[in-house]
Amino acid sequence: MSQTSLTSSRLRGVFSANLLSSGAIMVALVLLVPILMIPGLAWFVADDSAINGLSAGAASVWLHLWQTVLGDYLFNSFALMLGVGVGVLMLGVPAAWLTSRYEFPMRRALSLLLLLPMAVPAYIIAYTYTGLLDFAGPIQTAIREWTGLRYGQYWFPEVRSLGGAMVMLSLVLYPYVYLMSRAAFIVQPRHMFDAGRSLGMSPFQNFYRLALPLARPAIVAGLSLALMETLADYGTVQYFGVSTFTTGIFRTFYGFGDTAAAAQLAMMLLGFVLTLLVIEKYSRRRIRYFSHAEQGQLQQRESLTGWKRWLATLACVVPPLFGFLVPAAVLIGWSLQSEELLSADFIQLTWNTFSLAGMAAVISVFLALVLAYAARSRPKGVVGWAVQLVSMGYALPGTIIAIGVMVCLIWVDHHWVVYLEQLFSVDLGLLLSGTLVALIFAYTIRFLAISLGAVQSGLQGIKPSLDQSARSLGKSPIQTLRLIHIPLLKSSVLTALLIVFVDVLKELPATLMLRPFNFNTLAVRAYEMASDERLMDAAPASMMIVLVGLIPVIWLNRSIASMGKHQQTREEAIA
Repeated sequence: MSQTSLTSSRLRGVFSANLLSSGAIMVALVLLVPILMIPGLAWFVADDSAINGLSAGAASVWLHLWQTVLGDYLFNSFALMLGVGVGVLMLGVPAAWLTSRYEFPMRRALSLLLLLPMAVPAYIIAYTYTGLLDFAGPIQTAIREWTGLRYGQYWFPEVRSLGGAMVMLSLVLYPYVYLMSRAAFIVQPRHMFDAGRSLGMSPFQNFYRLALPLARPAIVAGLSLALMETLADYGTVQYFGVSTFTTGIFRTFYGFGDTAAAAQLAMMLLGFVLTLLVIEKYSRRRIRYFSHAEQGQLQQRESLTGWKRWLATLACVVPPLFGFLVPAAVLIGWSLQSEELLSADFIQLTWNTFSLAGMAAVISVFLALVLAYAARSRPKGVVGWAVQLVSMGYALPGTIIAIGVMVCLIWVDHHWVVYLEQLFSVDLGLLLSGTLVALIFAYTIRFLAISLGAVQSGLQGIKPSLDQSARSLGKSPIQTLRLIHIPLLKSSVLTALLIVFVDVLKELPATLMLRPFNFNTLAVRAYEMASDERLMDAAPASMMIVLVGLIPVIWLNRSIASMGKHQQTREEAIA
């Protein structure tokens, strides 16, 4: 290659790298603008006067919230987090320990079943158990028929309550703790527990004093994810009549049109989320100290005997039984009885949902490829920080993102679109707000972190020498990404597409707040039917969401199983 050609190739490579980095920074800024709108709306409400830097309008709204509903929001949100935290730990950690450490009947099948509640949104399980446990449900009806007692003459737990919300959320969120703690338990070396037994420690002491401290960062990480999902939940708490920050934000903004009050509530909720993020990051600071398989044999599962083996089976059966099997059976029965299942309206709903989720997934993965490769090319500096900031979107509840997106797009419509109408003398209407653009924008902000994590994980498995070889052959960074990395990232890209697709299907609050008029999705239809107490008609939409949600769960279980086989092979080689 001549000196001129080499110089020209280098110049094209530098230009391409700068273009990629600039594009990544611009994408990150656009996605961060709606989030950054929230603090401005909360503290700088348009007003002529100010009180200690806080506008008088914002101060008056804040005082009104403090005197009326803020106490309920704080108490219920704290109590819900506490109850769900205890619930997911009690369901997830023992199941993870038993399936990773011991052999007992149905262990392999239960390892999959324990993941299935991830496919069920919390609001759907809430509708299902309400139909089962309410006064008019089959259980209480059977009690009255068998005993002859009337309403008020017997005690029965109230499902539509704060305690009921805790149970519903715990049943579908414990897999976060189960997955992460099981991954930590699996890689703990066998010789550590053998040493504990030789010192007279019982199996429970081995678990409590050795396994738990080593797995604590992973457990706290799973717990933080479950609690963030708890704070982001809207459908369950709204249906059960529990006032939390998400219901308050939705009611204030969507019902009363008070942007300032909604933004201030969103800021408080954001404070909760940031606190959980800090705790999760702090808990992972020592994760590098975990023992690795190369330092000792991975633990082999011990076979339980007698009543212990059946007790272990029972302990692992209960979570998926009530978190998936019972709700799925009820939904199937209701769906077969409902006329909604074969209606043209239901087919249109399914098409709306799948097409919207597909567009959001493709856009999210495409942007994730751009951001991840830009961060790989220039991990330090502005690009690295921009990618880290934009990946925090998944931690934000859909209500917060929806408010930021709506206010941002309304501002664009009221300024730029009006300017274009005057310039070209045409009536453009609402080009952004109130359209599918707003929904896809919100979904991208909310779920970009998922696709970004999958793509970055795949890129970590590609040696940097491939990039250097491509550059030496005159390929630009964009060409390297297109010709080399994307073909090698097929599995990661497919995983990201699948997970984002399903998460968009399940997303409720952002869809409720941003959907266009006369446009429904399966999640919205299930919510509307359940709100009207038409639980049987809500079942087909709910069942469709659950069935599609099973796909990434099964995919995840296969990945874990293949990883387990790989580890077993390594253990046999070490032995």
